[in-house]
Amino acid sequence: MLDESLLDSPEGLAEADHRGLLRGAAEAGARVRTAARHAAEAGVGDLKPDGRPRAVLIAGPGAAATHAADLIGTLAGAGSPVTRLAPTGVAPAAGALRWELPGWVGSVDLLLITTPDGTEPGLSLLAEQAYRRGCTVVAVAPARTPLAEAVAGAHGLFVPMATAPYDQDEPFAASAPGVLWALLTPLLALLDRTGVLAAPPDALGKVADRLDHVAERCGPAIATYSNAAKTLAAELADALPVVWTEGTSAGPAGRRFAAALAELSGTPAVVAELPEALAAHSALLAGPLAASADPDDFFRDRVEEPPALHARVVLLRDRPIGGLTAAPGARDLALSHDTPISELEPEAGGELETLAELIAITDFAAVYLALASRA
Repeated sequence: MLDESLLDSPEGLAEADHRGLLRGAAEAGARVRTAARHAAEAGVGDLKPDGRPRAVLIAGPGAAATHAADLIGTLAGAGSPVTRLAPTGVAPAAGALRWELPGWVGSVDLLLITTPDGTEPGLSLLAEQAYRRGCTVVAVAPARTPLAEAVAGAHGLFVPMATAPYDQDEPFAASAPGVLWALLTPLLALLDRTGVLAAPPDALGKVADRLDHVAERCGPAIATYSNAAKTLAAELADALPVVWTEGTSAGPAGRRFAAALAELSGTPAVVAELPEALAAHSALLAGPLAASADPDDFFRDRVEEPPALHARVVLLRDRPIGGLTAAPGARDLALSHDTPISELEPEAGGELETLAELIAITDFAAVYLALASRA
C-alpha cells in the first residue's frame, strides 16, 4: 500500500531514503557536469580519431550498462552498430561474471567498458583480450580500481567515474539515477568525438540544465498536486504499469522506467512501443487486469481486502502533439476498457534534452513509489 501522506512530507521521505535515491535524482545535473569535466581532463576532447568505428561494443554489469547501451544505440542510429556484451556466470557478483568478445572484433572496432564497481576480474580480462585483438578500449569506472590498471596496461583510455562522497556509504542500486548519468556522460562525449552520435559540450550542458529543471519541479519539497513525478507515483499505486512509448528517444526511457520500477520498488511493469503496443497489449487490457473486469470491485470493503490489481497505461512521448501519431488510438484503446492513462511529454528541445527529461521524471516517480510503498 502506498502511503500518500508521505509523498508530501520531505522529512519523512528523507528518513525513508536509506539508499540516497532522491539525492541521486536531484544531483543528476551535477553528475553530468562532473562527468563531462572528468572526460575532458582524461583527454577526450583532444582525441583525433581516424574515422568512425565499424562497431561499438559495450560491456558492464547490471542495469546501468544495459541502459547506457540502449540509449547510445538509439542516439547512434544505424551509423555504427551498438552491441551490448551480456555477461555469463553463476551469480550476479563481481567475481563471477565473465565477458567475451565476438570473433569478428578487430582493430576497427571500439570497446566501451562501464561499471560503478571496477573490481570485476572479467572486465579486466576483457580489456586484455581487446588489446590482443587490436581493439580500442575505453572505460568509465571508479578511480584506483583493478580495471583502471588493466585499461592502462591495454593502452586504453580510462575516465574516472563521477562519484559523490556518500556513494561509498550506502547500498548500491544499479538503476539509481546518479549512476546512469555518471557512466553515460563520458561515453557520450567520446562518441561525439568519434562521430558516432552528436553530443557536443554545449549539448551536455543543456542536458545538465534540463535535469536541474526537472529536479526543481519534481523535488521532495514540491507538493504532489503540482509535481508530475509524485502524481505519477500515486497513480501507479496498486496498479500494473503498462508503459507505452512513442518516438525514438522515448523507447529507452520507457524501458529504463520499467527496470527502475522493478528494482527500486518491486513493481512489475510491461513496456512496448507504439503503434505495435496497441496489438501487443490489447488482450492484456481486455482481460482480468482491466478496471472494468470486476464491476463489483467498487463495492468491496477496502479495509478488509487489498485492492484488486488493475492496469494503468503510462504514455511517454518525445514528439509534439499533432502529425503522424498513434496517441489517439492508444487513448481510445485504454479508455474503451476503462483503463486509466497517464501521459508525459517533455518540453521542446534537442533530442538529448527531451530524453533526459523523460528519464529524470520517471526516475523521480520510481523513487517516490519505492519510498512511499515501504513506509
